[in-house]
Amino acid sequence: MLMPSTGRFVPRRAYIEEAALSYPLGRYIVERLKDLGVPAQVLKRGERPKVPGKNPTQVYEEAKRTLVVRVRKDRDFATCKPSAHYQLPLVSSCPGLCEYCYLQTTLGPRPYVRVYANIEEILATAKSLVQTRLPQETVFEGSATSDPLAIEHLTGSLAKAIEFFSGLEGSRFRFVTKFSGVEPILGLSHGRRTTARVSVNADYVIRTFEHNTSPLEERLRALSLLRGAGYPVGVMIGPVITFDGWEDGYRDLMERLRTALQCEPSLASGVQAVPFELITHRFTGSAKKNILSVFPGTKLPLDENDRKVKFGQFGYTKYVYPEEKMDAIREFFRKEIDRIPGAYVHYLV
Repeated sequence: MLMPSTGRFVPRRAYIEEAALSYPLGRYIVERLKDLGVPAQVLKRGERPKVPGKNPTQVYEEAKRTLVVRVRKDRDFATCKPSAHYQLPLVSSCPGLCEYCYLQTTLGPRPYVRVYANIEEILATAKSLVQTRLPQETVFEGSATSDPLAIEHLTGSLAKAIEFFSGLEGSRFRFVTKFSGVEPILGLSHGRRTTARVSVNADYVIRTFEHNTSPLEERLRALSLLRGAGYPVGVMIGPVITFDGWEDGYRDLMERLRTALQCEPSLASGVQAVPFELITHRFTGSAKKNILSVFPGTKLPLDENDRKVKFGQFGYTKYVYPEEKMDAIREFFRKEIDRIPGAYVHYLV
């Protein structure tokens, strides 16, 4: 469940790999779970977490309420094009229940919220990758398969990463969140090497499809707080969905963003640049099948007849908006973003 006032995740159950207890973070998480009254079970080697549920919807929802603390043994980091060079594996999955989420396909039917206890080893690998690329800058994405802010009160991993990169020449870090509990990271020494992005959407999309996430107003407040703390900030809008009245819905969002992004007096000089990342709604055949099994009553627009077929880089087929609709979306958002001082379109796909 989520505690609405803070946007913090409190799991119903937790599983701790025995090896994770050899690390300070693993032991710290166990103590935090005890304080919260969350039952935790130690997993022996080869054991797997058990999640209740009589149908795909129940199993999926219960998996999202299950925390698994692991040791990440793979020392290779996945690439993260086009936004970064590498993924930084702090957390995998997220407590949000967004109906459109692509992780429903990549993480399978039991998308536990996974935390990696060996944070020092993970950051040491990141440092090695930075050093091999010098004098080029290396960018790490902390939210490629997760939303680490929602469980930051249990781990402190996001804060540790922010402070680590603040002193590492040749590095940059970025993360994005749909949650509002930014207070633990506001006073950190970040050296402006971390870009904090907030994922927002039209109020209709958040209320209809983004379950167990913070409301829009709380996310906008978090964006203002992050900017006031001196972080470079960014805005992600995705997926852009052309629901009935979509232009009015997104126009209201942009008006509220303009207010939230007003220049704070504490910022050093002038207007700070704010990149916008926009991703239009798309889906694959397998994603549609998974979505309908977990959310059988979904209102997502999943009719292939209304879409254009596009082939992904690995040969799979995805369904995207036809070009005429894409042109309308591009024109609308470019005009709206131009009205925000310092804002620009980083990408719109």
